Amino acid sequence: MATFVAALSTNSLISSSSLQQSFINANNPSQTLPPFSLPSSCFSSSNSSFFSPLISPLHSSNRAVSPLIFRNSSNVCSSGFTSINASTSTDKKKVLIVNTNSGGHAVIGFYFAKELLGSGHQVTVFTVGDEGSDKMKKPPFTRFSEITSAGGKTVWGNPADIGNVVGGEAFDVVLDNNGKDLETVSPVVDWAKSSGAEQFLYISSAGIYNSTDEPPHIEGDAVKSSASHVAVEDYIAKTFGSWAVFRPQYMIGSGNNKDCEEWFFDRIVRDRPVLIPGSGMQLTNISHVKDLSSMLTVAVENPSAASGNIFNCVSDRAVTLDGMAKLCAKAAGLPVKILHYEPKAVGVDAKKAFPFRNMHFYAEPRAAQDILGWKATTYLPEDLKERYEEYVKIGRDKKDIKFEIDDKILEALNVSVA
Repeated sequence: MATFVAALSTNSLISSSSLQQSFINANNPSQTLPPFSLPSSCFSSSNSSFFSPLISPLHSSNRAVSPLIFRNSSNVCSSGFTSINASTSTDKKKVLIVNTNSGGHAVIGFYFAKELLGSGHQVTVFTVGDEGSDKMKKPPFTRFSEITSAGGKTVWGNPADIGNVVGGEAFDVVLDNNGKDLETVSPVVDWAKSSGAEQFLYISSAGIYNSTDEPPHIEGDAVKSSASHVAVEDYIAKTFGSWAVFRPQYMIGSGNNKDCEEWFFDRIVRDRPVLIPGSGMQLTNISHVKDLSSMLTVAVENPSAASGNIFNCVSDRAVTLDGMAKLCAKAAGLPVKILHYEPKAVGVDAKKAFPFRNMHFYAEPRAAQDILGWKATTYLPEDLKERYEEYVKIGRDKKDIKFEIDDKILEALNVSVA
């Protein structure tokens, strides 16, 4: 097992599967280390942990892996989820997507619409706000012609007036990919129910999970009672017979208007240090939006299986923060210099200085795998190559960018940049 621990310390991506794990080498992303089987002694019978704190050794004599142990994926079903091998429905649906007009989630609705249309469903995308607003001058909204040319419809308006905006049209499925609180979402839920929608889907957030020393977050883990999404999820469950909730994390994909990989590229192409808070070994999950939209599509096409379930809408691999920097550098074909810092010590707010949470923030899609039979099809190292090509194509590598917060951190670290 010592070989496994050493491999983990140098690899960027961590794959989750049933009782076997495979790993990607950050120094050679095309190389996947062979899967290995973990003995049953590595698993506890209930609420076992995937990842123990790196700074603390394990003392339990019945756990053969140190400092790592894995949760048994079968815990998903034993924790209240039911695996259903229902056949996928061949019926074509009329789907309404209520889509946010800003933030990283907007691209989910865009890809979801395109995938549904490609599968023969009818789709209307209801974007919040005004079609003529400045927000519509950014992707993915500038690419809505891809939806309409495929036979989809696009409308704009206020979700509180949703019935009038869609002209009294009825839909089989409604997805709310906009609201974060009950005041915003309840009018959509109520209208969908009264208009005869058969299924209601909601894009929530994996950010509602309580912090844990035992990543990954899995469906059924405790959530923050103060999170506004929680009340929305509860209301939908009480209102609809057929419903499903999806909790995404960070995502990448063409058309995303919220920086993710771009943050790393901005520094790498300008030969600047990539400043990462903490140790850089924090685990997170970065998914391609194609995988998220495919999970949603499975739920539409297999509503009986999806009904009444919460799904972590994420990929099946974790990546360390240092690993993300290394993979972005390899995608760009450039070297990278990583520097670590403690936000408080240098006097900066980590939320403003870095695009990801300065902690383990990693969820796994166990319910989607076990209940829907869903599988991720994308591969982060290759995805990043595509993202870098687009980054250069739009000229962002030549854009004048200010790095005021970075410069403040570097000054506190006594590091100069040419």
